[in-house]
Amino acid sequence: MKDESSMTKSSGSSLGYAVRQIIWPRRWLLALGLLLIVINRLSSLVLPGASKYLIDDVIAKSDRDMLLWLLVIVAAAIVVQATTSFFLTQLLSVEAQRLISQLRATVQRHIIYLPTRYFDNTRSGELVSRIMSDVEGVRNLIGTGLVQLFGGVLTAVVAFVLLVNINATMTFAALVPLAIFGVISLKAFGYIRPMFRKRREINAEVTARLTESLGGVRVIKGFNAEKHEVGVFEAGVELLFQNVRKTLTATSLLTCTSVLLLGLTTVGIMGLGGKFIMDGKITVGEFFAFTLYLGFLVAPIVQMSNIGSQIVDAVAGLDRMQEVLSMAREDDDARRTLNLDTIRGDFEFDHVTFAYDKGKDVLHEISFTAPAGSVTALVGSSGSGKTTIATLAGGFNAPDAGTIRVDGIDLATVRLDSFRSHLGVVLQDDFLYEGTIRENVLFARPDASDEDLKAAVKAAHVDEFTDRFDEGLDTLIGERGVKLSGGQRQRVAIARAILADPRVLILDEATSNLDTESERYIQESLRNLLKGRTTFVIAHRLSTIRAADQILVIEDGRIVERGTHDELIDKDGRYHELYTFQARI
Repeated sequence: MKDESSMTKSSGSSLGYAVRQIIWPRRWLLALGLLLIVINRLSSLVLPGASKYLIDDVIAKSDRDMLLWLLVIVAAAIVVQATTSFFLTQLLSVEAQRLISQLRATVQRHIIYLPTRYFDNTRSGELVSRIMSDVEGVRNLIGTGLVQLFGGVLTAVVAFVLLVNINATMTFAALVPLAIFGVISLKAFGYIRPMFRKRREINAEVTARLTESLGGVRVIKGFNAEKHEVGVFEAGVELLFQNVRKTLTATSLLTCTSVLLLGLTTVGIMGLGGKFIMDGKITVGEFFAFTLYLGFLVAPIVQMSNIGSQIVDAVAGLDRMQEVLSMAREDDDARRTLNLDTIRGDFEFDHVTFAYDKGKDVLHEISFTAPAGSVTALVGSSGSGKTTIATLAGGFNAPDAGTIRVDGIDLATVRLDSFRSHLGVVLQDDFLYEGTIRENVLFARPDASDEDLKAAVKAAHVDEFTDRFDEGLDTLIGERGVKLSGGQRQRVAIARAILADPRVLILDEATSNLDTESERYIQESLRNLLKGRTTFVIAHRLSTIRAADQILVIEDGRIVERGTHDELIDKDGRYHELYTFQARI
């Protein structure tokens, strides 16, 4: 949990961001809103002012002409008040919703470009919460909240001047409990604000767990773990409830205090007003106008406590949004200035060391070359560092020490979007979007022609099963391709890579989910695909990499053997051990 000084610093940064990026660019819109709120609040003061003349002049003197004029003026003020309220809501509420959309897009755009390491340590549900929920409260900075805060201050000031003009003694008597309420409110907001921030953190945690459980519902059912998952979720929502209960208790105490103090103010004003009327110091009409004006002084102060809570919530959301926006994106590194319009695909790992957690190296001074057009297979036991080498080659992580060069250029100086435009990836459990098979294959090249699409589908033998579907390539596959078998999903992923036509390929056991017959077809497709392309293959089934140009045997983050299949078999070392073990299975 953050200490008070860091939270204050974060709040200051968030408020600065709000002024620079949210309020200032919309200053003219806010100025128009402020003009409308001024007109609205001034028109609302016409009715209590008219009440004095109604009682002291119209009723007391039976002045019918003045009654007509009063009715016309009050009716006109009501029309103005209603009209300005409508335009104020339309103007600022719509803009507030547009702001929310823009901020969501901004946060999502920033998150999607963050380093892969960030996603390894952050749950997707929490990210969804940051994008969709944290910006919601910001609408109060542009919507009616901020403008109403100004309008409330304006109304209170004008009402105060009018009250002093009627009777200064009663006015200052009323201010004493209001001042006490103001001090209590400031203390309360200092107590409530951390609660709002904590609520967002809890909500993100609960959302993250819910997203994971819904995505892994088959595993939950497979292990008969529904009761456990329900318990975990209930514990999360109970924490959320306790936080909400505390904030509601605090705000209700604030409301109770306001009711008590304002009630005492009313009692005092009744006593003073009655005395002054009997002493002839004020008229009945003036007293009636005073009580109405007092309502216009008090109501904004009470309203400002609610608006203050909204703005506190908005700042809490901005704090969390700023945490994300302040994180460096992949290409924010000042060294990444080079664009690779074309590449041959010559790779060199020069004493590369990498750790996911500081001080716990996963790779230790890895050195090897992968010439353009060659196939490099990475084999070894689970957790040995094979996938880490492949992710470094794909630019998904950066080495902590050493250098990775592509065509002699340090990959750390290359803009990753330009490098990845030449990259294709097929993972063991490749990700498919909910939608059609066609959409998932075209994901790599949305503008590909029908001929190229059909060629990729045929090369990956996707047509072998789509021809049996009524909708063919337009068959809906469900979330993460759940309606397809593992082998079918893998072939769709391979078709996507074939369509991308990359210069560099990373294959994480691309045929692992295929049956023997499908594997034979795909192996032929991959042989055609690999020609002229630099390929890194993470191999678990060693029979699939016999034709690799070089095989690197990785153990404990180090290359313990290297060579072709035949060379490594002749060495009778670790590779021979792994290969003969699999052959016996």
